[in-house]
Amino acid sequence: LWRFGFSARLLKTNHFRTAASNTSFPAVRMLLAQYPGRIPDSFVNVQRSSFFTMLETVENKADLELYSPPPKVRGMTQLDREAFKRTIVVPVLKVKKEIIGSLLKSLKHTLLQRPGLKRVIEDPDDENSRLVMLDPHKIPEFSLGGPEQEVLKQFDIPPVVCKYDLELTYDSFKLEEILRAVLPEGQEVTSGFSRVGHIAHLNLRDHQLPYRYLIGQVIIDKNPGVTCVVNKTSIIDSTYRNFEMEVLAGESNLVTKVKENNTAYELDFSKVYWNPRLSTEHGRIVELLKPGDVLFDVFAGIGPFAIPAAKKKCRVFANDLNPESYAWLLHNCKLNKVCDKIKAFNMDGRDFLLGPVREELSKGLPLQAEEQKTSFHIVMNLPALALEFLDAFRHLVAGAEHSAAALPTVHCYAFSKHHDPAEDVRQRAEASLGASLRGRCSAHPVRNVAPNKEMMCISFQIPADVLYGRPCPVEGEE
Repeated sequence: LWRFGFSARLLKTNHFRTAASNTSFPAVRMLLAQYPGRIPDSFVNVQRSSFFTMLETVENKADLELYSPPPKVRGMTQLDREAFKRTIVVPVLKVKKEIIGSLLKSLKHTLLQRPGLKRVIEDPDDENSRLVMLDPHKIPEFSLGGPEQEVLKQFDIPPVVCKYDLELTYDSFKLEEILRAVLPEGQEVTSGFSRVGHIAHLNLRDHQLPYRYLIGQVIIDKNPGVTCVVNKTSIIDSTYRNFEMEVLAGESNLVTKVKENNTAYELDFSKVYWNPRLSTEHGRIVELLKPGDVLFDVFAGIGPFAIPAAKKKCRVFANDLNPESYAWLLHNCKLNKVCDKIKAFNMDGRDFLLGPVREELSKGLPLQAEEQKTSFHIVMNLPALALEFLDAFRHLVAGAEHSAAALPTVHCYAFSKHHDPAEDVRQRAEASLGASLRGRCSAHPVRNVAPNKEMMCISFQIPADVLYGRPCPVEGEE
């Protein structure tokens, strides 16, 4: 059954951070070496998921050798597609063309399973016949096993396996196979890329930079719909949250369209911040809102919190300091027909809190009663700096009528390199607020930004004594 239905052709780990070598499975590798072609795929398949878009397949040695590009491409920096041609020998069966369909169903586990390669080709010597390609790993020494011979007997096909010279070209190889063959052995193939509309966004390591133009072109070739590849060349600027980038391949058009959580956006990727890995987090926060709620988005960007909230019939006040983000926010409000639900601002975040937010809360909070269901939410998605803005809530509406039922909820984002990021973010938030949040907040992990660096979201209701006029604590006092 294993011989007919399974093989050990793939020891596969699907993830979105590629590596040139992933051989940290010694026990499984020993089994593969000891029993080649006899271990079920279901036993050796390991899968992980992430938000990167480049897949990596860690295959067994035999598969790597069979389907690797020729060694001469190692070190190539300018893409030469012709250099990837090589010929391999595969087993084939000669079959009358009228029974091809039925035979393929019966031999489906033994057929050549290689994306991009045809399993049935013309027979150059007989127009009434076809050549059916079989998996070389499942037909050892070009000899059929008992189950396969029984299938052929049912179709009155001679159990004769022929050898066929199959030419592999650049189009035959997968993205990671090409990069693994070109880049230096033993080094990371690529750190992965993000897809932003028609743009693929890379963060290449220093040792990959000499190959960057080749990497960019291969990504375009192997990913339909990608027409531009860029590499980040600077860290995100803390003022406008954008970064410098180099176009590696394709067109230089960085104005693109994206769709997230059933909402469409348009943006200039070179001038505004957009991260497709935050889609789940945007959706999580919007899910907390109810129709009629009020959302203050302090660092709104092009609107991934604000616009879905407005579509949910919330009243939204959205702000961003970057003039480009503000312009695209207004554009996307029109695109999604929510202009009447969103009031947009182009201000510093602190000025927004001390101005429009204070004004709206001063008017809205006293109107709330225990039985009223309107909630106020304040989103602060500037993880590098947002915690430093929390002191703006100290006696923000001093003198307003006290209504504990309507205390606004803050969702503040932060980076942490601490071994306990939740505790770290809570303590830093408390220091900025001047009040304890112990037992009154939740810290939600958003994503891993880098090794030992987490992005967190701390959510809490602003303590009443902070919001309604508690004096700032004296320096050094608890």
